[in-house]
Amino acid sequence: MDEKMPTRRRTGDLTSGPIPRTLLLFALPVLGSNVLQSLNGSINAVWVGRFLGESALTATSNANLVLFLILGTVFGIGMAATILVAQSVGARDLPEARRIVGTSATFFFLVSVVFAVCGWIWVDAILGALGTPADALPLARSYLRIIFVAVPMMNLLSFVMTVLRGAGDSRTPFFFMALAVVLDIVLNPLLIRGIGPFPELGIAGSATSTLIGQTVSVIAILIVLYVRKHPLRLAGANLALLRPDPALLRIIVFKGVPMGLQMIVISAAALTVMGMVNSNGSQVAAAYGIAAQLWTYIQMPALAIGAAVSSMAAQNVGAGRWDRIGRIAASGVGFNLVLTGALVAVLSVFDRPVLSLFLSSDSAAIDIAVHINNVASWSFILFGITIVLFATVRATGAVMPPLIILVISVLVVRTGFAYFMRGVIGEEALWWSFPAGSISSLILAAAYYRFGRWRTMHMIEDRPAAGEPPDTGLGVPRGRAHLSPETPNG
Repeated sequence: MDEKMPTRRRTGDLTSGPIPRTLLLFALPVLGSNVLQSLNGSINAVWVGRFLGESALTATSNANLVLFLILGTVFGIGMAATILVAQSVGARDLPEARRIVGTSATFFFLVSVVFAVCGWIWVDAILGALGTPADALPLARSYLRIIFVAVPMMNLLSFVMTVLRGAGDSRTPFFFMALAVVLDIVLNPLLIRGIGPFPELGIAGSATSTLIGQTVSVIAILIVLYVRKHPLRLAGANLALLRPDPALLRIIVFKGVPMGLQMIVISAAALTVMGMVNSNGSQVAAAYGIAAQLWTYIQMPALAIGAAVSSMAAQNVGAGRWDRIGRIAASGVGFNLVLTGALVAVLSVFDRPVLSLFLSSDSAAIDIAVHINNVASWSFILFGITIVLFATVRATGAVMPPLIILVISVLVVRTGFAYFMRGVIGEEALWWSFPAGSISSLILAAAYYRFGRWRTMHMIEDRPAAGEPPDTGLGVPRGRAHLSPETPNG
């Protein structure tokens, strides 16, 4: 039997059935994984702060910033591989999907090992560049060195989970993310304090629990995939696919780097705004810090929906189901409005009780945090729509326009508004910079979605078109230009 034919039965099919229901059921496990990761970080911070004090908490904060930048760098490579896998699964082309998995897995793992080795060697230089306080430096060194050892396993687990999502399976990644988080949370206090048979490792114990959780989870998920004989597993003669294909690797890197840079742009803007916030004193900085903690959770539905839209749209592009792309985007926008809007509404009603979890109820910073939240939180509904539109267009290979839009809206508009308007409206400029950035990003993203050439693009040049994009009446010419690395992303 032709191996292309049974793909829909052997992998998650996102190219048929009711779009809203399929999208929601796919997005919910992704949302669950995001929530688990955030809770993991918060609970581990509680263990470190309670058992080891403020210096240790400062050390982990500095180390986690380094880790975020590393994960952001390789994030784009994983996303590019996910989109390519999703397109191949949608086209019912398993051999092509395995070729992508083989090349991507080898490159992803080797890059992770390079990061780990370099990080271990230059850990002091990295922490020095961050300006890590002297009292936290030895603790940060001990913590970060073990985290660098964990990086290959962390990245490999992330890669396997994103590939599975591209193949239409979001539930399996959720279960193994839960396994990693539970192990991390349970082992953290045991290894920090040396409870029972466990050694007392101090702050190194917190990092070791992360290493153990990620390693056990990635080994377990690989075992399950091979026992289940997952169609994308590499076995027998297919192990030769682990040798990277230079042409395919070039496309993955060319497409992945701009997606990774999107995270770097957002991080750079956040650090810039944080610096301006700090200039207003510790009370304002504390208020902004706890408001930003809540915004992390507000953005989770949009991020999960965006990931689901990207996988679903990419499969439908591969299948030539262009008639479904617009409806996928519309469903994603609708779910974002409902879910993110509901979170913003609930938070506006219960803002004081929630914010009081972080500070004493009589703290003056509570009033400041309430005001910051009222000014800025609604803007994340708009930014959520932008995320959905970005997810839709990048499913065809359009990765540069979203990056350019983020540079303009987040780096230029948001930080520029915060800096230049301080002389006019004072610290209010910092809070209103978020609506300014979100409005500009939505306008630009909607304009590109409406008028851009993303419908004519394709990730791999020699893949036969499964269907032609329809004449949508949006001024986009029919036909598809096969995208190679040299093709502009206009």
